Amino acid sequence: MSCFFRAAAHARAPGHRASLLRRAGQRLGIIVVTLVLLVAGAQSSFAHEFKLGDLEIEHPWSRATPAGAKVAGGYLTVTNTGSSADRLLSISSDISDKTELHEMGVKDGVMTMRPVNGGLEIPAGGKVALKPGGYHLMFIGLKQQPKQGEEFSATLTFEKSGTVTVEFAVEGIGGTGGMDDHAN
Repeated sequence: MSCFFRAAAHARAPGHRASLLRRAGQRLGIIVVTLVLLVAGAQSSFAHEFKLGDLEIEHPWSRATPAGAKVAGGYLTVTNTGSSADRLLSISSDISDKTELHEMGVKDGVMTMRPVNGGLEIPAGGKVALKPGGYHLMFIGLKQQPKQGEEFSATLTFEKSGTVTVEFAVEGIGGTGGMDDHAN
C-alpha cells in the first residue's frame, strides 16, 4: 500500500505535472505538423502546375479509358502572365501515335469536333482552358491505356516560349479534373 501512496503523491508533485504537460505539448506539436504535411501533400497531388517563361500550365489531366479504346482526351489550363500573346502549336506524347488540338462545339443543335489548325492563341494577360466540351487535346492511336491513378507525360510546344514536358494525372472514366475551378 505504501508504494501506491508514494506513486499517487509523486503524480501530484508540481515537477511531475510539468513534465506531463511538456510531453503532451510535444505530442500535440507532432500531430499538428503531421496534419499540415498531409494537407499540403493532398493539395499538391490534386493540382499540379508547370511553368515556361510567362506561361503557367495548370493541372494537366486525362480520363482513364476502357480496354480497347484508341483515343483519350487531355485537358489543362494555360495562363499567360506576359505582355504578348503566345500560341500552343503542337503536342506530342509517347502514350499515342499522334496528338491533336481539337475544338468541340454545337452548331444548329449538332455537336461537332474538329482539329484546330494553326495552333491555339494564349492572349497576353489571359487564360485558356482546355476542358471537356470545348478546346481539348486528343491522344490518337493509344499505345497504352491511361489508368486511373497513373500519370503520363506529354510535350507542349509554344510559338514563343518553346517546349515544356508536363505530366497528365489520370482520373477515373467519369473524372472532371476539378475543371469547375478552371474557367476560361
